[in-house]
Amino acid sequence: MALVLQLRSVSGLRGKGDRIAKAAFRGLSFYTRVLENCEDEAKFDETFRWPVATNIDGNEILEIQVFNYSKVFTNRLIGTFRMVLQKVVAEGQLEVTDTLIDDNNSSIQTSISIEIRYQALDGTVGTWNDKEFLETPSVHSEGDGRYSLETDSLLSGHRHSSDVSPGKSNQQSTERSFRRAGKGVFSAMKLGKTRPSKDEHRKQDDPAVLETEDLDRKAMRYGAGLEPDTISLASVTAVTTNVSNKRSKPDIRMEPSAGRPMDYQVSITIIEARQLVGLNMDPVVCVEVGEEKKYTSMKESTNCPYYNEYFVFDFHVPPDVMFDKIIKLSVIHSKNLLRSGTLVGSFKMDVGTVYTQPEHQFYHKWAILSDPEDLTAGLKGYLKCDIAVVGKGDNIKTPHKANETEEDDIEGNLLLPDGVPPERQWARFYIKIYRAEGLPRMNTSIMANVKKALIGENKDLVDPYVQVAFAGQKGKTSIQKSSYEPLWNEQIIFTEMFPPLCKRIKIQIRDSDKVNDVAIGTHFIDLRKVSNEGDKGFLPTFGPAWVNMYGSTRNYTLMDEHQELNEGLGEGVSFRARLLLGLAVEILDTTNPEINSSTEVQVEQATAVADNCSGKMEEFFLFGAFLEATMIDRKIGDKPINFEVTIGNYGNQVDGSSKPLLRRKKEGGDGDEEESELLQNSSDDEVGEDGELVSISSSPPMKPLITDRNYFYLPYLEKKPCIYIRSWWQDQRRRLYNANIMDKIADKLEEGLNDVQEMIKTEKPHPERRLRGVLEELSSGCLRFLTLADKDQHHSSRTRLDRERLKSCMRELENMAQQATALRSQVKRNTMKDKLKLVQNFLQKLRFLADEPQHTIPDVFIWMMSNNKRIAYARIPSKDILYSIVDEEMGKDCAKVKTVFLKLPGKRGFGPAGWTVQAKMEIYLWLGLNKQRKDFLSGLPCGFEEKKTPRGQNLPSFPPISLLYTKKQVFQLRAHMYQARSLFAADSSGLSDPFARVFFISQSQCTEVLNETLCPTWDQLLVFDNVELYGEAHEMRDDPPIIVIEIYDQDTVGKADFMGRTFAKPVVKMSDEEYCPPRFPPQLEYYQIYRGNATAGDLLAAFELLQIGPGGKSDLPPIDGPTDMDRGPILPVPLGIRPVLSRYRVEILFWGLRDLKRVNLAQVDRPRVDIECAGKGVQSALIQNYKKNPNFSTLVKWFEVDLPENELLHPPLNIRVVDCRAFGRYTLVGSHTVSSLRKFIYRPPDKKAQHWNMAGEIVVNMEPEVPIKKMDTMVKLEANSDAVVKVDVTEEEKEKKKKKKKGGGGGGGGEEVEEEEPDESMLDWWSKYFASIETMKEQLRQQEAAAAEAEEKEEMEIGEGSKAQVKNKDKDKDKDKDKSKAPKDDKKKKQQPVPELPEKKNKQKIDELKVFNKELESEFDNFEDWLHTFNLLRGKIGDNDDNATEEERIVGRFKGSMCVYKVPLPDDISKEAGYDPTFGMFQGIPSNDPINVLVRVYVVRATDLHPADINGKADPYIAIKLGKTDIKDKENYISKQLNPVFGKSFDIEATFPMESMLTVAVYDWDLVGTDDLIGETKIDLENRFYSKHRATCGVSQTYSIHGYNTWRDPMKPSQILSKLCKEGKVDGPHFGPGGRVKVANRVFTGPTEIEDENGQKKPTDEHLALAVLRHWEDIPRAGCRLVPEHVETRPLLNPDKPGIEQGRLEMWVDMFPMDMPAPGPAIDISPRKPKKYELRVIVWNTDEVILEDDDYFTGEKSSDIFVRGWLKGQQEDKQDTDVHYHSLTGEGNFNWRYIFPFDYLMAEEKIVISKKESMFSWDETEYKIPARLTLQVWDADHFSADDFLGAIELDLNRFPRGAKTSKQCSLEMVTNEAELPMISIFKQKRVKGWWPFVARDENDELEITGKVEAELHLLTAEEAEKSPAGLARNEPDPLEKPNRPDTSFIWFLNPLKSIKYLICTRYKWLIIKIVLALLLLIMVALFLYSMPGYMVKKLLGA
Repeated sequence: MALVLQLRSVSGLRGKGDRIAKAAFRGLSFYTRVLENCEDEAKFDETFRWPVATNIDGNEILEIQVFNYSKVFTNRLIGTFRMVLQKVVAEGQLEVTDTLIDDNNSSIQTSISIEIRYQALDGTVGTWNDKEFLETPSVHSEGDGRYSLETDSLLSGHRHSSDVSPGKSNQQSTERSFRRAGKGVFSAMKLGKTRPSKDEHRKQDDPAVLETEDLDRKAMRYGAGLEPDTISLASVTAVTTNVSNKRSKPDIRMEPSAGRPMDYQVSITIIEARQLVGLNMDPVVCVEVGEEKKYTSMKESTNCPYYNEYFVFDFHVPPDVMFDKIIKLSVIHSKNLLRSGTLVGSFKMDVGTVYTQPEHQFYHKWAILSDPEDLTAGLKGYLKCDIAVVGKGDNIKTPHKANETEEDDIEGNLLLPDGVPPERQWARFYIKIYRAEGLPRMNTSIMANVKKALIGENKDLVDPYVQVAFAGQKGKTSIQKSSYEPLWNEQIIFTEMFPPLCKRIKIQIRDSDKVNDVAIGTHFIDLRKVSNEGDKGFLPTFGPAWVNMYGSTRNYTLMDEHQELNEGLGEGVSFRARLLLGLAVEILDTTNPEINSSTEVQVEQATAVADNCSGKMEEFFLFGAFLEATMIDRKIGDKPINFEVTIGNYGNQVDGSSKPLLRRKKEGGDGDEEESELLQNSSDDEVGEDGELVSISSSPPMKPLITDRNYFYLPYLEKKPCIYIRSWWQDQRRRLYNANIMDKIADKLEEGLNDVQEMIKTEKPHPERRLRGVLEELSSGCLRFLTLADKDQHHSSRTRLDRERLKSCMRELENMAQQATALRSQVKRNTMKDKLKLVQNFLQKLRFLADEPQHTIPDVFIWMMSNNKRIAYARIPSKDILYSIVDEEMGKDCAKVKTVFLKLPGKRGFGPAGWTVQAKMEIYLWLGLNKQRKDFLSGLPCGFEEKKTPRGQNLPSFPPISLLYTKKQVFQLRAHMYQARSLFAADSSGLSDPFARVFFISQSQCTEVLNETLCPTWDQLLVFDNVELYGEAHEMRDDPPIIVIEIYDQDTVGKADFMGRTFAKPVVKMSDEEYCPPRFPPQLEYYQIYRGNATAGDLLAAFELLQIGPGGKSDLPPIDGPTDMDRGPILPVPLGIRPVLSRYRVEILFWGLRDLKRVNLAQVDRPRVDIECAGKGVQSALIQNYKKNPNFSTLVKWFEVDLPENELLHPPLNIRVVDCRAFGRYTLVGSHTVSSLRKFIYRPPDKKAQHWNMAGEIVVNMEPEVPIKKMDTMVKLEANSDAVVKVDVTEEEKEKKKKKKKGGGGGGGGEEVEEEEPDESMLDWWSKYFASIETMKEQLRQQEAAAAEAEEKEEMEIGEGSKAQVKNKDKDKDKDKDKSKAPKDDKKKKQQPVPELPEKKNKQKIDELKVFNKELESEFDNFEDWLHTFNLLRGKIGDNDDNATEEERIVGRFKGSMCVYKVPLPDDISKEAGYDPTFGMFQGIPSNDPINVLVRVYVVRATDLHPADINGKADPYIAIKLGKTDIKDKENYISKQLNPVFGKSFDIEATFPMESMLTVAVYDWDLVGTDDLIGETKIDLENRFYSKHRATCGVSQTYSIHGYNTWRDPMKPSQILSKLCKEGKVDGPHFGPGGRVKVANRVFTGPTEIEDENGQKKPTDEHLALAVLRHWEDIPRAGCRLVPEHVETRPLLNPDKPGIEQGRLEMWVDMFPMDMPAPGPAIDISPRKPKKYELRVIVWNTDEVILEDDDYFTGEKSSDIFVRGWLKGQQEDKQDTDVHYHSLTGEGNFNWRYIFPFDYLMAEEKIVISKKESMFSWDETEYKIPARLTLQVWDADHFSADDFLGAIELDLNRFPRGAKTSKQCSLEMVTNEAELPMISIFKQKRVKGWWPFVARDENDELEITGKVEAELHLLTAEEAEKSPAGLARNEPDPLEKPNRPDTSFIWFLNPLKSIKYLICTRYKWLIIKIVLALLLLIMVALFLYSMPGYMVKKLLGA
């Protein structure tokens, strides 16, 4: 369905000029090429085709405009032709010649001649000549009905893009692409990255490149008045003849990445469990990953155990296997050596779920435990853990660990991915297995023959069954003996929580065999693709549908080398079988009593499904033509080769169908006739008996010819072999069509995004316009999908999944279209980057949606066979070649020529072996319904005759067996190979000897070999003569074949090594075209080189294909190269193509060499550095003795060189280090390539901007305490702005300063007590550290909050369109104002509950340092502000992931820098004061003579160390190495800790440059054997020492001369400031009166007094100087940020496990030169010692304790109560009260005192316990656990075990205040903690009240089981000594005896009293009732007794 316009000519033009025409229809416009210098007639002769999906309406208009084209100015409109298409619609074909009209609608004398054709959907209109459509009557009649049906269902009248307003459509039509026409086809491959040429003439195919201003003007002229911010550019890769569509993109990456094993590490920390269900448990946690199990230690008698244990599992498996492994956490009760324990509850999820989380981890989340054996029970408790999965190269950012004060909100932090509801229910997963077909044979034929001989029957050689694995469980069906088409009809039922946290169900067909039970094929169902969790979503559902399984080739061998492919690893290389299956999920109603509560896998019978449920059988036709087979690997070049194409088992002659007879119900089942498909190649049987055609599936064998030493080719020349296959499949094309539409939208989007990124990278103007265009295309594409996909709504065989998926895809795409439209209006210059990210998310979503889970037609395989052996294959998804009459639904490669590279199957394709191309094929494929077969040849290059088999001669629709091309064009190809960069290092020297080999059709040529370089500049022109191409000339122009360029490394012996490959398309010139701009000469472009899947450099080259016309070669443009060079036969790249050069000077700063390793076992002694760039270079001075001084004597040298003007084309600069040995020998030590000189280019400053505005003063006023919003309030001042920023020191602050002296300083972490504030002396370095960490976390929180807020705003805007924008902006401004106003204490105020305010305020006064949660280097970009470090590499690059990594190839480092600038420089630079010409651009650098330095290393603590011992712990200690100094702090190891606090400092004297690499390592101490390295970190001290950021000693926040914050640097701030001013040539510092200091033109203000330790105030300038230093980056010219006082966090790495973090180390380094005054003593950062406390708990009474015992005699309830208590972690020291016997009311009186001494760390709020782990432990281990007091109430029994009744656990830092009376004490106090006021015993010291005891009842509900009145009293150890108290009721300070009621004595001691009690209290009413009842009875009895007597008396009248 299309409208085709042939624009023939425009005549009657005036004058002479360049003409261009534009045709527009339905908003899509096409441009012609430019016709240059036409006089009165312009012959365009171009054809444009508009694919249309809805019938054209007679009122629509076609518009053609003709312009005078101008390269510089706007194109001037000559006239317009508009035509209503009424007649065209009626007649179908029309030729028109008519005049044009001008702007005023008056006609002019210019006339235009065109021809229009229209082919409607139903094929009703239009008489087509045979050339265009091959048709057969039979096919046609069938087709007609079919087409008309489809037309009706198309929503007619729904127009796309015709509803654009006139202004807009014009503006759209001006959209042009930035790319060459042919480029569109290639852009995703980054084939050509067009660089703008220097002379800004557009050298493009289509003049279709309007300058952007041009666009603006155009928009204005159309009166739409658009502002430039709304212009968008579309890509013109639409279907015009300008970009012919006969070829599709080849895929450049060769290697399948799946299936290769990688390193993974799963680390799990089990922190604690809460609310475990059960009474008084001894829980253990079992951690299982895959098959491995590990256990925590056991905690006794607690329902909330605290573990904090860390486990690590290491794996080396392929990603697919890894992500399907199940992580299972289970809590087991009382497990010990003898018994396995009972399961309390478990939790499982797959590794993939964790890996898809942000940062690949869950941190501090609570897992919900449930019991798989008991579905009806609710949750069994919570387990808090961290889970992280790290692959190689992932680095996990651990959130910063500090004192975790925030209360654990369990519900808010569940261990579930986003979007999974916390209440998960149990569900049944029914996997229904119906039947399979097409199985391969799985036994050897020898066995079969033996069987046949013995039993005399011929059986199918396979015994299949299906095995399903899901969530760690497996189920399997029955075995169907000997069946290639087994029928099961069984269902396998899994019971699992829903939504499941395991993503994939694995379904395998296996062959049952005693010896060799193997998989036949595997299929995975991804639950995310068969369900949708949205509010309109659906439960997982699937089928019944067929799934195709792929795997190894079908010929059976006992040891199949590709068996892994059948297990689902890697890409299958052959069809194995197809399986009909279904999936349904049912959520269980667990309240239903009939439910079967087991979770075991069950297998049941399932009802069979109807045959046609999966679709109606249709006959499909697959046609293929082989146009070229080149680059055939030389190993197979000696035997004849043929190609075989298979689809399913059809076409497979070697090992295909296991049955000769395939029963097929043809034509929808009107006969059961069996059709025998004997697949043979004999020519006379091409057509069956009834004129049916029989498939031909392989090309005739042919012997290859040689191309060059490596490759062969098949000489197809003009005769191209064809294949065709008929096959029968269920007709489910709709699924594939929908996927194709989405894929095409996604492809277009991806291509557009690549364009945008390319534009950003090459700094082209207005990338935002292109992004807007991309968004426009996206939204129109999505809307198009909605109209198309809705067609076959009521297809009988659509499954539920089809319907639901369609609905959800339509919803998603509709939503995406709206979002894209909204986004488009928001894309501005500055928001580009963020919006680009959002659009990338669209792309991922589209790709996800397009992947169809229910298969239909199997993929097509193309195998290259040699000698009937399968050698190499290509796999083409059937949807890519599927035909549809609607363009958008067509497969992207259908009816196109596709370049396919064949690869080796399975593991053989990994690594270098798989990178050599086995064969390059140009193949044409078409797959569709047999009845739509008529235009299966339509996409082939024209100019051929069909050769058919004798039987098919006279049948027009009969497919040809070969094509004979009658048209042949001859071309010359010129390959301009200029240079390559960043190539792969293929030799052991770390360099390569590269040459390039260029392949085109069947020819190849090489460039010369350049030795020892990774950046060869070949500068060579390769000419290929007599290149013959078959087909029409005009098609060649637009669609030339691709060129393959391979880069090799020449070796003296053996064959050359492959280094990488890339593709290119040449620019084509036909013989009748001029060789002139804009297209010629072509520009050099960058082509990305790939090696496997990795990029391996770039090639800079240009390619042109020139047609040799009738005049022979003389007509070709001459080759004019530079003539001055004599390179013999080698032609250089000609002048118009090679870049234009300018003179540059390169200055090199040589500083020194470091860490050079040995070369060939000899030490490097006299190294030298050689620098080379573009053939010129310079050598450094020789280092005479590397050991003594590795620095260079001459610092700066320079050389001049000619470099391209265009910086993007600059060649790389090579640094090579050689060692000069005796007798003039040189050895290469290592080399480094600086691939981009960009960052070293110096551009002289602009004259105008150069004069700093020195007149105005800028007052920058410093506040003493930097508020937390430092990010907002920090004032960035421009050099010439006149801002005055005043932040005055308020009175309040001054008051505080005074108070500080009086001991008001707040404590660290939370030590403050409201009554008594600690004294200043209480503060130490740790207070500062913890305060800083709080600040850091606060900042992170704010950043997150801000980010979240921004995101919400973003969502909102996208949702509501741009309405919301304006409002939000205003709101935002206000918010910002508020933010900047609120300094830290306000922030805190907002977050804290009210009573705690005073404490927070004092906290404000602690001085803070900066905690960086990464290395200092990453914050101050490696301290390379003027001294850069270049790693020297040697050795080959390893190919597979295991061997040589980048790290291992480093053989040393070169330190230096470079500066590149155009010569000559402006004079004023060299005339500056103090300019030293010997240093050139490197003025003012320090001397590089050796210098002695005192290095002081402070190590604070390590976190998350990798466990090194079997028990999952480590005994870490610090080891420091610097030069010859090696410190091992072995005796101070910390026992069994993974988060050790070291708190140590080490002083080392060192001499730079010899000793400058500091290594800080953490080792694990072992009693026997050597200590293991856990991890280490290396710091380059030299760069820090010399950096302008002054990283020697961090600048503190405030200056004080005593106390915990003493100034550490020997130089005072004022001295540092004057030194910096002097070095930076800055005027100042001038200290003025009133606390002002002036530096350059900035004025800073601040306090001017300081107190000494005696409180005396002295005047000082230091505060002022410090204020300047803290804002040094604001100083013009010389300013840069100075390193603050800090702690940095460095990752620890272990060379044995490269790339995986082994923990982190918090530390910092100070350095002091020895020639300066000595620094003071090191700060004491030794860890705080825990403080000794004593907690006294008095249990006064209990009340309402539940009664547990029944009395033997009276049956009454009573309890013998006692109370037990302990502090968490000290269960061994538990204490019990005495027993209150026989309490009948639940009241108990005790007056009993417990005493718990403990050690407590205030700052971390943890109790510190030291105890031996077991009797075998060598030393005590220190544990830190939360301070929690547990009280339990028990019922004492004499003979049996005591009964547990209830418990309460109080966190001593925050627990509810006790109730005043027993009545007020309720369950709320436990369940509703959040709302109650909390108290801390550490602040209150003494608390008394009632607390509830709770336990869980049968239904798992919490219930109150008693109440206790207790008093808690906390004393420090000293106070406890002063006022001692006795345990229980003992002296000193005894408690009186409890007053217990007498009944508590055993009742037989005092029977009367007891009976009285019973009668009076318990049974009083009962006794009264009984007495009354007795009286009543007696009365009735008496009545009955006496009544007869009275009766008689009455009757007798006595």
